[in-house]
Amino acid sequence: MTISRRILLQGTAAASAIGTFHIGTASAQTPEFTYKYANNLPLAHPLNQRANEAVEKIKAETKGRVAIQIFPNNQLGSDTDMLSQVRSGGVEFFTLSPLILSTLVPNASVSGIGFAFPNYDAVWKAMDGELGAYVRGQIGKANLVVMDKIWDNGFRQMTSSKGPISTPDDLKGFKIRVPVSPLWTSMFTAFQSAPASINFAEVYTALQTKIVDGQENPLAIISTAKLFEVQKYCSLTNHMWDGFWFLGNKRAWERLPADLRAIVAKNLNAAAELERADVAKLNAGLRDDLTSKGMVFNETKADPFRDALRKAGFYAEWKKKYGDEAWAILEKAVGGSLS
Repeated sequence: MTISRRILLQGTAAASAIGTFHIGTASAQTPEFTYKYANNLPLAHPLNQRANEAVEKIKAETKGRVAIQIFPNNQLGSDTDMLSQVRSGGVEFFTLSPLILSTLVPNASVSGIGFAFPNYDAVWKAMDGELGAYVRGQIGKANLVVMDKIWDNGFRQMTSSKGPISTPDDLKGFKIRVPVSPLWTSMFTAFQSAPASINFAEVYTALQTKIVDGQENPLAIISTAKLFEVQKYCSLTNHMWDGFWFLGNKRAWERLPADLRAIVAKNLNAAAELERADVAKLNAGLRDDLTSKGMVFNETKADPFRDALRKAGFYAEWKKKYGDEAWAILEKAVGGSLS
């Protein structure tokens, strides 16, 4: 699937106009199972494009027995609201960053440790391997269902309205929006920044009104959420890799007969792998696109930031929190000692 610039840059107005993103021909058969899937991303993001394809395939392969409605762009609430809803059964499916999921499943965020992964090869080897299996086991203990394949959000970059972030010193006193997650707050506190936990639905306004000076997100989100309108500088820090676990309400999942569960899981996992490729292609061209919209980019080196975190005790603190087992799996995945 090719995602054009035009599709990518469709705004969030389209999301509110369409309501649910599930588009398709009406089935003559009334669905036996009608489930809701909520997420926090604009319609134009590859996650929603691929999820919609998966929904259509699931509908076809189950002969209309399973219908999944997609509610994009925080339509059903903030991340924390939707996490509560998927736990209670208010929605049946939800995609969430492991770092925000850590408010419920503490060790889910181990894959997001700052400056851990050097590249995508290391990420997918870890998340499709031992590290991903470990995290899914932790999620299962919280009474949630999780699909095998994690979707890509991307390596996160820092943006600012004040100036470029080139070294750890540029982060001292910097007011930065972070997601509602202890790991982010801890990392930017280690840099002597002033992190503010704000749900994604409120980020644009917080930047526009200068409640915060900057934020950090992958380029695809900086683009689709139009953050370039309220941020001038983008520093390519690659400071964290982030993804989206596809979560399900356990009771709703178990209501599906085994053959239908297999069809749903197969298509969602296949869609995740396609979305990963989409994000990689998208990121390759986004720097030029955002530059044309006025953003100023700068490159950074990971070592000074990693050294600053090490000196501040960040890695030692999180090794203690996650425990030796989780930390050993992480270090094995990234190919070396962090602490």
